[in-house]
Amino acid sequence: MREQGYPVKGAGVGYRRCMTDSLKNVDPEQIDFLEVAPENWIGLGGRYGKSFREAAERFPVMTHGLSLSLGGPSPLDLDFLNRLKGFMKEHNIRGYSEHLSYCTDDGHLYDLMPIPFTEEAVRYVAQRIRQTQDVLEQKIAVENVSFYATVGAEMSEKEFLLAVLDEADCDLLLDVNNIYVNSVNHKYDAQEFLAAMPAERIMYLHVAGHYNEADDLIVDTHGADVVDPVWTLLQQAYDQFGDVPTLLERDFNIPPMAELLVEVEQIRSYQQIWRQRNDRTVA
Repeated sequence: MREQGYPVKGAGVGYRRCMTDSLKNVDPEQIDFLEVAPENWIGLGGRYGKSFREAAERFPVMTHGLSLSLGGPSPLDLDFLNRLKGFMKEHNIRGYSEHLSYCTDDGHLYDLMPIPFTEEAVRYVAQRIRQTQDVLEQKIAVENVSFYATVGAEMSEKEFLLAVLDEADCDLLLDVNNIYVNSVNHKYDAQEFLAAMPAERIMYLHVAGHYNEADDLIVDTHGADVVDPVWTLLQQAYDQFGDVPTLLERDFNIPPMAELLVEVEQIRSYQQIWRQRNDRTVA
């Protein structure tokens, strides 16, 4: 388990603007933390800005970036990073994560593109992660992403991810759904991938739903309920790493809050099962 502790605990949900009214009626005991994309909230005023400030006073908040483009060829957006630093301080935000991907090349591509799995890319991305950490004055976490093609690969996804974590000395946002999606699309063993992850670097976990395009092709959509194989893999993650804080992602086809809370409670139930087993083992 992570020796230095986690920035949040329990089970959280990704906060979207459509939840502005429904979140007000949620007891803080039902949701342990929120996660937001900072690009959608920095500098926002009016009704939505007020609702975010109120939410940040009621719940611990994590930020999960969309646009930093850690693997991109363009220079890092230092203006964004400095605004992010102020935003995190203003709202007492617990941590920042970004996708291990890129989305810019002299313009925004509006998609998360896979970084070539090469030694050169490891060094390049790690340097940009270290630069980000220097600006923010804290460690960040990078997320293992879903991808649909490999370009010029000299190593596996697992080897690349581990090499970046080591070279950059950063944390990991481990997306359990992305492990499952990639294991089907690229025909590898999801449990073996999970077992190789460094427990001491995991900041928190993600789970989400996806779309089955074909028997051998899954599209990571965040637009559906979490499926049983992902729930099973999440339980295996708890068996290996302990009851790591876990966030439910839902980006479209967002159901009423009551339905989201059913999945949040399912996460909490698996965490409770692990704690009960662990207590019995210690006893």
